[in-house]
Amino acid sequence: MTHKSICASLSRKIIINGGATNPSAAETILVYNPANMDKIGQIASCNAKDINDCVDAAELAQREWKKRKASERGSLVTACGQLLKSHAAELAAIMSYETGKALRTESMVELGVIADTFSYYGGLALELKGDTIPFDPNMLTYTIREPYGVIGAIVPWNVPLMLMAMKVAPALVAGNSVVLKASPEASFCILRAAELMNQILPKGLLNVVTGGAETGKLLVAHPKIRKITFTGSVESGRHVYKSAAEKLIPVTLELGGKSPMIICEDADLDKAVMSVYEGMRFTRQGQSCSAASRLFIHESIHDEFVAKLLAILDTKVIGDPMDDKTDIGTIISKAQYDKVQQFIKVAENDPSLTIHYGSKLPSDARLKDGLFLRPVLITGLKNSHEICQKEIFGPVAAIIKWSDFDQALKDANDVEFGLAAGIWTRDLPRALQAAQALEAGFVQVNQYIVFRPSLQFGGFKNSGIGCEGSLKAMIEGYTKEKTVIVNMG
Repeated sequence: MTHKSICASLSRKIIINGGATNPSAAETILVYNPANMDKIGQIASCNAKDINDCVDAAELAQREWKKRKASERGSLVTACGQLLKSHAAELAAIMSYETGKALRTESMVELGVIADTFSYYGGLALELKGDTIPFDPNMLTYTIREPYGVIGAIVPWNVPLMLMAMKVAPALVAGNSVVLKASPEASFCILRAAELMNQILPKGLLNVVTGGAETGKLLVAHPKIRKITFTGSVESGRHVYKSAAEKLIPVTLELGGKSPMIICEDADLDKAVMSVYEGMRFTRQGQSCSAASRLFIHESIHDEFVAKLLAILDTKVIGDPMDDKTDIGTIISKAQYDKVQQFIKVAENDPSLTIHYGSKLPSDARLKDGLFLRPVLITGLKNSHEICQKEIFGPVAAIIKWSDFDQALKDANDVEFGLAAGIWTRDLPRALQAAQALEAGFVQVNQYIVFRPSLQFGGFKNSGIGCEGSLKAMIEGYTKEKTVIVNMG
């Protein structure tokens, strides 16, 4: 089957009790290909009955799933990862088709991380351990880890399958079941992945609903959902947190970012420039919560650095996301496209700022209606400017010139977010000073790689609560701890 035929077969479907089926909801949301604005299909706007049916199926399946040996759960989760890996080309094509992400530089890379994530968590099944407590010689006192039950998971559109894996894999290994809500802009790849995984998993263990914000609210508020894991905007995260608080259930929130990267005067310039290109996630059109979107560049290398970065951008091809020659795809939606353009216009109307455009827009007439944007570097900024303070979620890098290192650190922290940060320097004491001082949950020195399994990922301040991607994330995020005392006297 082609990516188009798979999307057609899953149009208006949800995954419940082991397979794709028609929901009760009559309302739908149209989905468009952002590269040309052609219609892809429709997704269901799931209602309360759909949510309830999925939760009931998940609750029933979880009763037996939690009784399985942890090693058996781990083996099945690992097998899911291998199955998805065997369908990597298919899933990547679906993702690029509906999100506009470049197939070669983004979607295929993401699929590799997904398989690794399932394998990583599958291998950690026997690490769900408790502790013994020397409370009294005549009493055996210990703790055990138990699953929460039904997990509600909500994923965004920018890296949908990777974030699905980061939530679903540890939840299942820990003995939970999952009701997953996909983003309206990236539902088909999630539906297909879940359809494949249900060939391996017990029926009802992994269910998928689709829809917009209202569907998400219904899922979070459902009385049988025992834990919520959410990735998305700060505003939406606050609503999720408030709703979860009404039920007194735990949450994991991975929210926005405005991540700084400090480039010192002694940095390896060529490596740092390439790191910024990769760290700004230009191949994803800057649509990443961890993107290094605030660049603090020392004044002595500022102009040379900007010139080198533009030179790299000018070699990159913006075009059809499905074409292997394409480096950079499209913005996800017209609404996001307009939002990014508004920030660019703010810069255009400010005479104190300079806008540098990289690469070229595609000339193919078939893409004339596509949501393509050139990478943008904005210089002359102060950290207090709204372009430096607000998450743009587009290919717009804010560049701030600095001369005083302590002030650069202070400015790097002067933002509501605290997800990721980086520094380039050959001075080890300065690097360690920065690593300690930067208010972010994921700090890198002389690199800025993307997430990999086993690397704990989570934010400070308004960037979220809790962590993902690690053994600790599974144990603390998807199990509850019980104390047991056995009187042996």
